Amino acid sequence: MSKPFLILQLRPEAEAADDEFAAILRKGGLAEGQVRRVRLDQEALPADLNLDALAGVIVGGGPGCVSDAPDDKSPVEARIEAEVLSIMPEVTGRDLPFLGCCYGIGILGKHLEGDVSKARYGEPVGTSACAVTEAGRDDPLLEGVPERFDAFVGHKEALQALPEGCAHLVASTACPFQMVRHGRNVYATQFHPEADAAGFETRINIYKHKGYFPPETASDLIAMCRAADVTAPEVILRNFVKRYGG
Repeated sequence: MSKPFLILQLRPEAEAADDEFAAILRKGGLAEGQVRRVRLDQEALPADLNLDALAGVIVGGGPGCVSDAPDDKSPVEARIEAEVLSIMPEVTGRDLPFLGCCYGIGILGKHLEGDVSKARYGEPVGTSACAVTEAGRDDPLLEGVPERFDAFVGHKEALQALPEGCAHLVASTACPFQMVRHGRNVYATQFHPEADAAGFETRINIYKHKGYFPPETASDLIAMCRAADVTAPEVILRNFVKRYGG
């Protein structure tokens, strides 16, 4: 691998950010020396950032919502959103490899002036029964992924319609737009391709007072995640790394 992947993290909780970072490395088959990690809650994008020098960009999840009113966003959330959005014109304009996970689909939708809101399609913390669409069957990132699979989710906002210029790759009954592609190389998932039961247990404990679910249900959610069979989504992350890592 001649170029590193840039991993942008948005979670202000160190334990959640570290767990997510380790999961991206593990599920993607990456070593720390093959990535450039930036925690946007702590630092801005490097002033000398050159997207040409990167194999691709991976954006992790986070507690913010792009559809929230400006006054409802904390200063850190607003700055993180602005930082990620600042690279999107070049990413989509030049069709650079990009994989946005959960929050990342909201970023892509907002950048494309699509409809991202909390009106419909929010999903509680847990699993979502996903299905590969006809367009998705021919997509290289879904090679080796079964036509139906479960994925870990937990989000308040979602795409309400497919943004212009996007292909619809994965759907679910609860949330139609689970994975989309813009151009040939810009991807986003509503689910978490890096997540496993242990990682979601960590997030449940950290975010149980953030409005995603009633705090008293945390133990039941953890038990449900432990019992779930979620392995297919990580194939998407691994395929992204293989395809663009060289």
